Amino acid sequence: MNRVTVQGVPIDAIEPSDLMDAIRRQHAQGDATVAYANVHVVNQAQRDADLLGFLQQASMVYCDGTGVRLGARIAGQRLPPRSTGADWIWDLARTAAGTWRIYWIGGEPGVTAAAAAQLTARYPTLSIKTDHGFHPRTGAPDTACIERINGFETDILLVGMGTPEQERWVQQRRVAIKAPVVWCIGATADVISGKTPRGPTWLVEHAEWLARLSTEPARLWRRYLLGNPAFLIRALKQRMRD
Repeated sequence: MNRVTVQGVPIDAIEPSDLMDAIRRQHAQGDATVAYANVHVVNQAQRDADLLGFLQQASMVYCDGTGVRLGARIAGQRLPPRSTGADWIWDLARTAAGTWRIYWIGGEPGVTAAAAAQLTARYPTLSIKTDHGFHPRTGAPDTACIERINGFETDILLVGMGTPEQERWVQQRRVAIKAPVVWCIGATADVISGKTPRGPTWLVEHAEWLARLSTEPARLWRRYLLGNPAFLIRALKQRMRD
């Protein structure tokens, strides 16, 4: 895969139509860790060395934001259209139905289960198990959580706890997790379950960050109204240096 670097974060230039084939290859190779990059993730990585190291060592990092594409273009690089969880999760369910066992952990209690129910309603042969993301991070509860994941003989573990929590969670446990693929996917369960509205389709297609800001302004205004300009300023500085 062709890989470009955006502000220190490596991103694989994967077309959305090729994402499931890429996951098949990762599954076949085994011991894979998959992540995504959007403006928020890149911004966080500028001040979190552990997150940056995680992304640099991941088996695959794909583009999950039009802002990252713009940043790459400013720096003279090309990334294909974004792949975002609320879109590809249906392709994953179709691909996995009758083939792979999916374990999905993250979100508030009941949210991920509700999202999984949406998937199995469309793909009844999908084998999927869920868990919330608020278990204690140490001791017996944490050990029991890993045992449930491994006991399910998981093929793909989906981890949706938000950045950088989900990446830190995976980084600290990847050796103990036996699933061939561990995939950080953010707040996909919130959208699929209906907990968080995605916004108007036309806005999602062109500026999903604005759609998300309109639905959760109190929580997200700093991320987008401060984070987006900071990202673009760094992209312009990178272009001038190059």
